[in-house]
Amino acid sequence: MPTTAQWIEGARPRTLPAAVAPVLAGTGIAAYVDEAVWWKAGLALLVSLLLQVGVNYANDYSDGIRGTDDDRVGPLRLVGSGLAKPDAVKAAAFLAFGGAAVAGLALAVSTSWWLVLVGVVSILAAWYYTGGKKPYGYLGLGEVMVFVFFGLVAVLGTVYVQLEDIPGAAWWPAVGVGAIACAILVANNLRDIPTDAIAGKRTLAVKLGDRRTRIFYVLLTSTAFAVLFALAAHTTWWACLGFLGFVPLLRAELIVLKERATGPGLIPVLQLTGVGELLYAAGIFAGLLIGR
Repeated sequence: MPTTAQWIEGARPRTLPAAVAPVLAGTGIAAYVDEAVWWKAGLALLVSLLLQVGVNYANDYSDGIRGTDDDRVGPLRLVGSGLAKPDAVKAAAFLAFGGAAVAGLALAVSTSWWLVLVGVVSILAAWYYTGGKKPYGYLGLGEVMVFVFFGLVAVLGTVYVQLEDIPGAAWWPAVGVGAIACAILVANNLRDIPTDAIAGKRTLAVKLGDRRTRIFYVLLTSTAFAVLFALAAHTTWWACLGFLGFVPLLRAELIVLKERATGPGLIPVLQLTGVGELLYAAGIFAGLLIGR
């Protein structure tokens, strides 16, 4: 049986900034346009965190039973390492999804019932990333879904539950956060190109190849900073505090592009990208609060 520490590691806590960032950015927009509804922001954060943990356990389960994780380089995999039984990890994923559903239902009751449909689609997307007979993560569509759900849906949804409206300015941080969330997955898949190719997992990185995947990573992180200027033009120049994320993301870009790290050498890129995303969103959040 895995220890508590191993269960926590299996939840991949380094990916959690991707769950916190969209809620920070969305709440910043809500506060700037009108007023933040803090208890709804808290529930949105809980939904986002539980969905992220759920998808991490679901990926561990699905990749583990397929054998994709047998030779994986990177964070602990509970099923692939043999530490936990597949059914136990599957149950952990469903428990996290269930918690997200309960918190999401509370938001739907207090805002709009059509949000229930958004929640159902989000959970299905989380499961079928690597689950089911034809997981879309094995077809090179993972980055698209991450951009949509951990960028557009998460940021705009956070704004909507607080304002019951989506102002035009909200789309800029949604695109920026989504781009960095995509970059986290791209870095992960860049590291795993050799093992994924052998296992038949045709991620976008496998399709693009090593060199073009590295360029794609830099394009994503650069896009996130480019949209800051558009956000600032539509709100306040204090939004440029989002450039706080520049230092860790620049370091990550150098490791990916200049140092051309491979395998375990790319693990720091995941951490730097996660920290960069969190600082990016926190800067936007703080800037919009200051400049309102």
